[in-house]
Amino acid sequence: MKANGSAKRYDAIVVGGGHNGLTAAAYLARNGLRTLVLERRKVVGGAAVTEEVWPGIRLNTASYTCSLMRPAVLRDLELGRHGFELLPFDPSIFIPLPDGRYICLWADHERTLREIAKFSPKDAKAYEHFENLFLRLARFIVPMLDQPPPDPGSSRPRDLIGMLTLAARAKGLPRRDLYQLIRLMQLSAADLLDEHFESEAIKAALGAFCIIGTYGGPRTPGTAYVLLHHLMGAAETVGAAAWGFVRGGMGMVSEAIASAAREKGAEIRTDAEVERILVNDGRARGVALRNGEQIEASVVLSNADPKRTFLKLVEERHLDSDFLADIRRFRIEGTSAKVHLALSELPQWQGAPKLDNGLPCPPLCDVCPSLEYLERAWDDCKYGRFSRRPFCDMAIHSLLDRALCPEGMHVASIFVQYAPYHLNGSTWEQEREKLGDAVVDAIAEYAPNIRRAIVHREVLSPWDLEQRFGLTYGNIFQGEITPDQIFFLRPVPGWAQYRTPVDRLYLCGAGTHPGGGVMGACGRNAAREVLRDLGRRMR
Repeated sequence: MKANGSAKRYDAIVVGGGHNGLTAAAYLARNGLRTLVLERRKVVGGAAVTEEVWPGIRLNTASYTCSLMRPAVLRDLELGRHGFELLPFDPSIFIPLPDGRYICLWADHERTLREIAKFSPKDAKAYEHFENLFLRLARFIVPMLDQPPPDPGSSRPRDLIGMLTLAARAKGLPRRDLYQLIRLMQLSAADLLDEHFESEAIKAALGAFCIIGTYGGPRTPGTAYVLLHHLMGAAETVGAAAWGFVRGGMGMVSEAIASAAREKGAEIRTDAEVERILVNDGRARGVALRNGEQIEASVVLSNADPKRTFLKLVEERHLDSDFLADIRRFRIEGTSAKVHLALSELPQWQGAPKLDNGLPCPPLCDVCPSLEYLERAWDDCKYGRFSRRPFCDMAIHSLLDRALCPEGMHVASIFVQYAPYHLNGSTWEQEREKLGDAVVDAIAEYAPNIRRAIVHREVLSPWDLEQRFGLTYGNIFQGEITPDQIFFLRPVPGWAQYRTPVDRLYLCGAGTHPGGGVMGACGRNAAREVLRDLGRRMR
């Protein structure tokens, strides 16, 4: 194979400049590999981007909050020095209720308990037990985020040691906690929350975490683990707000990682769409771009999701039928949409609390008054319709970062469940703005001024998320993060350690362990495995 238009040969090519691809590239370059990142869009970041949607108005068009970023990535790549700054918000969740009351979860633990006690003193006590249980389970799981999962079907020494280490750590858990962890893998979030709480308000506040990006409702088995996945960020931020915005927008996460990568010598090219991963004699040899250019490399890492990688970028003849069947079965149906608003005034939430930090309203506001509300929203989705009364997670980033829009305006990024990629008897071209109307209607029930406040509106359906960000079927996590698609089963059994059936081809995106969220773990772990195979130890 001859490289056309590029005489330079690389040690590693990363396909896709999402935050995980950039993280992998930064670590590879940091360890001396000549590394090239190829991004099809004009900007790096994948779904972690901030874009000027309207003149002078910048929005987080996909990912919109930060909580799971791995401390090792922040430390190793010195992201703070490269411009990353987290802006914690408090309360971490605010939910207005139909009866005019509200519930908030605060960084101040005692304040949260007093908040819950307004609805049920019994639930305030139960919350302490529930929170401590989840912290213990999260602390058991969190170390697994930073390493590849051992393969229980392998007899290699490394996997056997990994399984024994995992078993020893599990033995260190209290027996009842271990049983609870096993139950979480099968239980619905609603069943779990019903076991602990009597108040619909606290169940709604916690239940919202179980449906984010999930093809299922709160009563779907396995969603209890999804709840744990989204709360894991709190395990390493005890005593502080676990969630935050990023100054300058989520794109600054990606820009900081890209800056660190460039500083270590990585080359990053935008407007460079990879059409095919080149394979010869069962081994990845480089890539072919859509413009016809071919570039050689010793190893190739794909930040694209597993379906896009193996069903579009790699020719089928290089993969065996069993592996292809597993990839085709990998569940990746998108259920999320985004609605972006430029506002002339802030929403006036009925009954909103007065905030100690001087902000005029909570930065993050949820429309999800009960588990029943969430389940009914899911009912629409499972029959191929968008939710007529959707779950809305409304982040008003300009409350903490005025540089995002002009004075006198605010910007809101609204995450929406549910919106199925595949609609029954219609198309997103026909339904897109109707979904936007349903979102505004849902918010207006609790903030009636929202309609007059809207200056601009943009609606991104799952189809739009696929077209803009390359997310197959619009799935924000590159695949479901339910128990059957996590740990040593992600993306498919036997191939959960970032390697693939094609020699020297690796996956490094959220379709690998540990899954979705802006955490950088997938990219860091993949880079370590590449270096291991090259006989180098990651530093």
